[in-house]
Amino acid sequence: METFILILCILAAVLVSSFISRFIPRISTPLVQIALGAVMALLPIFPRMRLDPELFMVLFIAPLLYYEAHTINKVELLKGLRSSLSLAIGLAALTMIMVGVILHAAWPMFPLAAAMALGAALGPTDAVAVSSLGESADLTPDEHSILAGESLFNDATGVIGFQFAILATVTGSFSLPRALGEFLLEFVGGIGFGLIMGFVVNWLFESARRLGWETTTTRILLELFLPFLIYMVGQNILHVSGVLAVVSTGLLVRFDHTGVGPNTSKANIVSSSVWKVLSFSLNGAVFVLLGMLLPAAMGTSWRDRRVSNWMLVATITLVCLTVIVLRFLWTASVLIFTKDHETGSRRRITSKLLRSAAVMTFGGPKGTITLSLALTIPYMTDDGSAFPMRSELIFVAAGVIIVTLVLANFALPLLAPSQQSSEVPAQQVEKSIKVLRGTVRELSSRITDENRLAIQQVIKQYNHRIAKLKSRIGQYSPKDFQDLQVQTMEWEQDYMEERLSRIEEAQDQLEERLKSENTSIEQAPASTQPAAEAEPSTEAETVADRDADAQLIDRRSDRGDDQEELLNLRSQEQAARRILSTISGSLFHLDRGGELRWRAYTARRRLRGLLHSQFHRLKHLTQPIDKDRVFVAGRHLQAEMNHFLIEKLYSELGKGRFKTEDLLNTIINHQMIESSAEGKTEYAGMPAIRDQVEEAKREGYAIELGQIQDMVESGEISRTTARKMRRNVYVMQVDADSAL
Repeated sequence: METFILILCILAAVLVSSFISRFIPRISTPLVQIALGAVMALLPIFPRMRLDPELFMVLFIAPLLYYEAHTINKVELLKGLRSSLSLAIGLAALTMIMVGVILHAAWPMFPLAAAMALGAALGPTDAVAVSSLGESADLTPDEHSILAGESLFNDATGVIGFQFAILATVTGSFSLPRALGEFLLEFVGGIGFGLIMGFVVNWLFESARRLGWETTTTRILLELFLPFLIYMVGQNILHVSGVLAVVSTGLLVRFDHTGVGPNTSKANIVSSSVWKVLSFSLNGAVFVLLGMLLPAAMGTSWRDRRVSNWMLVATITLVCLTVIVLRFLWTASVLIFTKDHETGSRRRITSKLLRSAAVMTFGGPKGTITLSLALTIPYMTDDGSAFPMRSELIFVAAGVIIVTLVLANFALPLLAPSQQSSEVPAQQVEKSIKVLRGTVRELSSRITDENRLAIQQVIKQYNHRIAKLKSRIGQYSPKDFQDLQVQTMEWEQDYMEERLSRIEEAQDQLEERLKSENTSIEQAPASTQPAAEAEPSTEAETVADRDADAQLIDRRSDRGDDQEELLNLRSQEQAARRILSTISGSLFHLDRGGELRWRAYTARRRLRGLLHSQFHRLKHLTQPIDKDRVFVAGRHLQAEMNHFLIEKLYSELGKGRFKTEDLLNTIINHQMIESSAEGKTEYAGMPAIRDQVEEAKREGYAIELGQIQDMVESGEISRTTARKMRRNVYVMQVDADSAL
């Protein structure tokens, strides 16, 4: 029960620290958590705690290192791998030797082997601290990858060096060949075991997915179980570095980057969310534990009257200076002798290089691993005597941890001030736009008569996404779309004016013909006598009369057809005038930034149309036409006008006058208007069309994932960028799946 209460208290401290950090943004969250842990240790109401180093490594460090290795930018890590290994092995070994030699020379009361054990414990940087502090400073990709790579690999060096230094202190003997052999065995063996497990895990997860055995629950549980299993097998059974085994596996696994489908997407989203919560909780717990351990670790030596407190402070100062100066000189040397990725030549010593060396110097603070190693110093040696200066070594280790964390908190923001920008880099946005455009092209090629409305609706959504992304990097302006709208309405106006002119011309011709037909029909009876008064006629004259009567009947029938056609033309005329009036009104009231010339132009065209309409009405005085007939004529005219506009808009593609996405959006809108004018049902009200839309969405997401994978394989984007882009697709995939 006491352990359970302690766990709850630690989690509560992590939660409280997240709120406190909002009010003191200049103090990093790790320092706040350390302070809360120290307060908990000093107050009697909280349970006491003793750290089991082995349990700490497997419970906290293994999953955190696995997650850090799995999410790190692999490309950037490979670029700086040589530098990272140089810091993780060379600098860690040099720190162990130099701290031991200098501390023993300054105060001979510290045996050389014991002092070197302290130096070995101070070798590893804290991966958790590096990750947390990196968020408060604007580190370059090279700096971040080198520091992250160092923190992943230097634990093995520190642990092995510490073990041999302690062994030399306890037994009084040391063998360099044996130490090097053990180091190579643990280092190479840990990496080799991790790589093998990486291949096995990839095969296991992908096979389960292919066979349909994978579920979200089993996927998350197996992934959470993985780092603990690998660490314990490597450390306790194979006797290799469990830390390096976990790191190697995390770098190699890729099962969450393969597979397409709603279930896989849902599992990836849940996995990402679970790991984020777990990582934040474990990170916070590590620093709270560090704060809880510091008072007890430092209190024993501070209260010991046999040891001068000033001597302890001086020792911390000397060790800190040694660690910091060594680290600065080493990182500066690494930067100087490392070739520049762009020029291919060695870097010159400049202020920028020295600043970068200072950033990486203060960006590698010591943390809980250092303290956990120090706490494992035994109390007794093999001859039964007390381990020399044990409490003082722990005190110095704790002091160095505090100093390096405080320096990192205040020095990093000064050396590399954070931009505090949440904007996505323009290059990444452009890559996203390229993916969306490729998806639109592929979807357009899959349009058939059956799925046209559905795919058009999905393409319209993609075009909106492209427009939003463009606006984020300043490449999209609403004015561009407004200019296209104005041009479209002007095309509509010109088309309808021309159409109205043809209708009026046909109407005039038909009225003239009707007048001539009326005249001929009225004159026809005058040339024909009644049968009673007629003189006897020949057979030929009778046939001629019958032909004349037949022609008269035909002319009367044609006259009826012409009158119906005239009625249709008058209906079209009224519908065209109404459409023109609507277009002119829209253009007149459209906001064009208060341009007087635009106002005058639209008013002049509107007045001209009005006068022409009144003149035509005075010229052709007719009876009012049925509204239904005018409505039907208007629908047909709108369909013809939209068909004309669609062809006109398609002809604008590739000319560069308007944005492609704006043109496609406008085309789709007019195609939907055309379908409505032809009497087709709205797609939203048809279950079959609605299902087709959801299916088209899923096709689009699959195409997006394929486009992203192609760009990764061609080297256009990094795997980190691809992971972020995939995550957005996964979220939308799950949303579409939930909608069903």
